[in-house]
Amino acid sequence: MRVLLVGAGGVGTAITRIAARRSFFDHMVVVDYDLSRAEAAVAALGEAGTRFSAGRVDASDEAAVAALLEEHRCDVLLNATDPRFVMPLFRAALRVGAHYLDMAMSLSRPHPERPHEVCGVKLGDAQFELAAEWEKAGKLALVGIGVEPGLSDVFARYAADELFDHIEEIGIRDGADLTVEGYDFAPSFNIWTTIEECLNPPIVYEAGRGWFTTPPFSEPEVFDFPDGIGPVECVNVEHEEVLLVPRWVDAERVTFKYGLGAEFIQTLRTLHLLGLDRTEPIQVLGADGTPVMVSPRDVVAACLPDPATLGERMRGKTCAGTWVKGTRNGSPREVYLYHVVDNEWSMREYGSQAVVWQTAVNPVVALELIAVGLWSGVGVLGPEALPPRPFLDLLTAYGAPWGMREQ
Repeated sequence: MRVLLVGAGGVGTAITRIAARRSFFDHMVVVDYDLSRAEAAVAALGEAGTRFSAGRVDASDEAAVAALLEEHRCDVLLNATDPRFVMPLFRAALRVGAHYLDMAMSLSRPHPERPHEVCGVKLGDAQFELAAEWEKAGKLALVGIGVEPGLSDVFARYAADELFDHIEEIGIRDGADLTVEGYDFAPSFNIWTTIEECLNPPIVYEAGRGWFTTPPFSEPEVFDFPDGIGPVECVNVEHEEVLLVPRWVDAERVTFKYGLGAEFIQTLRTLHLLGLDRTEPIQVLGADGTPVMVSPRDVVAACLPDPATLGERMRGKTCAGTWVKGTRNGSPREVYLYHVVDNEWSMREYGSQAVVWQTAVNPVVALELIAVGLWSGVGVLGPEALPPRPFLDLLTAYGAPWGMREQ
């Protein structure tokens, strides 16, 4: 297997460090808009980096990405960029007949008149519109294969296959007790993506009603996270699992709730109030007085520290998981399937902070399953469309065991 990895930020760099320890692929080409980032990711591997090379590409340039896939004879494109670049990368892979994996799906667009009631363009709609073309090409586009979405979807499939006869609700619940020394506000993940998913109208799925939206930060609840993290207030957030799980798993209701905390929520609300979450460029004066066009959200991102650089200052754990409620053998049952990463461990073992490492390990596991033939398929598929047990077993073999708690 030959892999084109697009994006050498925190998650992309963590992917190289995890993949370097595995033998399932022949070569991985690491590319980024900033060549120095790609080169640094490869150089950091040292002697373990002989199967890696670095290059530059503009992820928005479909033709350039397609040319790179052909030049390096890559079998698969792994997208580690933010969601703005999903569609050009997705189309580039289809164009040259390569498999495709991503960790976030194509962007949504709220309903113009009733954004907090009715769905507009949903996450992933643009990708699923091309499903027939992927099937015709005989290639696999495995979408949403990070940790959330990704591992959380695998947990949903596992629960349906092995733990429940009937499922009332599948609820993704994400929480952490991470702190960053020296910063009052320092998101542990890409702020561009965080703003996108937290301020867009959250989506809920109900059987018989389908997908619908609510106001941001709706339906707050306190969820008790395992491994010492403890109770965290969680709220509805737009996320891919709600769009993916119902396509392959029979459940009466599907939700996603994120443990943001009151301070984080207030900061996001303030950004929205000031219009600093907008992506459309506005005109401002540059340092020399010349008008320039900038995106307010890009300015916010530029003002905050790069999450990939915060590992040494970060303390605590992050937890991703899937809560499932239903019945088994006629009796009520609730479980929480989860994966916890301690930042001290991920920094010591891989030099990557916990949130990006936890995201990065899952596409590498998926690539290995595809390479050895334990996962296969054609078309646009989510992780819950594939058998869960091989994934969970291999994730444990990577040194990242998962857990299950009866509720």
